[in-house]
Amino acid sequence: MRCAIVGSGLAALAGYATLRHGGVPADEIAVFGTHEDPTEVWRTRAAAIRQRRMRSESDGHLGAASWPGLALREHRPAALLETVTNRYHPPVDLFLRHAAEICARTGWETSFRAQHVARVTPVDGGFELDGEGPFAHVLLATGHPGLAMPEPYASDPRTVHAYVPHDYAARVAIVGAGMAAATEWLNALDAGSEVVSIRRREPTRRPLNVPRPLLTKRGLAPFQSSSAEQRAATLRTLSQPSYPPGREWDEPLRRAEAAGRFHVGVANGATQIICATGFREGYVNDPLLARLVAEYGLETHDRWLVLADDSTVPKLTDATRTLAVAGVAGQWAFPAADTIAGAKYAARAFLRRCRTR
Repeated sequence: MRCAIVGSGLAALAGYATLRHGGVPADEIAVFGTHEDPTEVWRTRAAAIRQRRMRSESDGHLGAASWPGLALREHRPAALLETVTNRYHPPVDLFLRHAAEICARTGWETSFRAQHVARVTPVDGGFELDGEGPFAHVLLATGHPGLAMPEPYASDPRTVHAYVPHDYAARVAIVGAGMAAATEWLNALDAGSEVVSIRRREPTRRPLNVPRPLLTKRGLAPFQSSSAEQRAATLRTLSQPSYPPGREWDEPLRRAEAAGRFHVGVANGATQIICATGFREGYVNDPLLARLVAEYGLETHDRWLVLADDSTVPKLTDATRTLAVAGVAGQWAFPAADTIAGAKYAARAFLRRCRTR
């Protein structure tokens, strides 16, 4: 078979849809993963924090082509105006419905194999995946390597992670200062809780996961031409917690603060601790990537896997085969790799290699 995708989440579906849109037949693509529904893990986490709208914009969907965007599908005239002014964020249920349509239209289930891949082995002209193959072109889209539960909260019996389904106690301490934390502040306040925000730093207010220029070819060029340490410094800055600016966030918090129901502090007295602390970071926490690095001496810098600008692994990619990385592990090539835009960036480059090699 020509292509394989390792992973069964949103980045994997974006990669699969891109290959199919680019003319690669479904019977030439194998998708190895643990979830036949590629939205399952993300959907569960979004439901846990009661997320109603995406942080992405109209083109933040899993289809290969950017147009038509989700704003047109909402059939709400104001949505188009919000798109023009960069204020449109698709409803989660619309995003999920569109993802289901893409699965059905592209034939995802015909290519999907319920199989966890533990080892990628380079062979002549391609790669074997746990002995299966060879596949000339492989896209690794393994997703986030687990939830981050920082000490001392991980061992505290009051603690739950924000991305695990939960209710809200009368007095809640929420650890973190990013999008999930901000969402949980409002959720707990709406539930009638008193909320304590535990944070190491004040959050950055940013509409998208990264500044908009880094999502463009022109804005990406300086990042990709920078030194290794400059890239790493940029990625460290971007990994700091952020959530969007706007009255919908600020006004409920101001009212709650004035009423004595929201403040920044410590967990003393809280009957529940919610860790809105995201995910474990770095290739070392992904067993498949960590094994590749150890066995084949792949280049790394700090916690990042060093990739070529087209999201490929240089040491294992040549004129006859491709090993590429999509999703959060691909940040060295594209800082917003953990977004839908980032998944498509890696997927489109991967398609170009599948077509020509």
